[in-house]
Amino acid sequence: MPAPDRMPPIPPSAYSPDQEAAAAVFRARRGVEPFGPYAPLLRSPEVMLDVEALGRRLRYGSCLPENLKELAICQVARSFSQQFEWSVHVREAEKAGVAPAILAAVADGRRPEGMTDDEALIHDSVAELIATRRWSDATYGRIVARYGERGAVEIPAMIGIYTLLAYVLNVGRTPSDGPELLTRWPE
Repeated sequence: MPAPDRMPPIPPSAYSPDQEAAAAVFRARRGVEPFGPYAPLLRSPEVMLDVEALGRRLRYGSCLPENLKELAICQVARSFSQQFEWSVHVREAEKAGVAPAILAAVADGRRPEGMTDDEALIHDSVAELIATRRWSDATYGRIVARYGERGAVEIPAMIGIYTLLAYVLNVGRTPSDGPELLTRWPE
């Protein structure tokens, strides 16, 4: 049985004035009440808005195509055993054209076979960054050659924001919004 949600969504009727103001901005941006990682983040309304703005910028305004962003986000979710992040982004990755076999390998913690050159570059650079907390000169050179210095900034920033969200979700024990796909992950 999963552990209880530590920081469930706050009912709008219980919002403080600062939370109501932040939720109103969130609703204007997203069309819904704060959900997922934003439910626990609403306990710090200003932080929630800042995190949401950066996450939105990197998810919807990045130099990477959708399939590669979603592959990277799935790698972060897997790295942090983050069920909510995985349940959302594995579906987005599939919609964006990431092959189910690639996602299955990521779920299993394996390097996928049959990746395109771009998928391999993103997969391997994300794996290196998560494992070593930096990129080798060779990896940095490959990223800059393909995505420019913008990519050398946005890729680590994307990994960072989804790592932050994974930590918040894990601390809050936020339940996934889908089936527990990866119950074999360690808690």
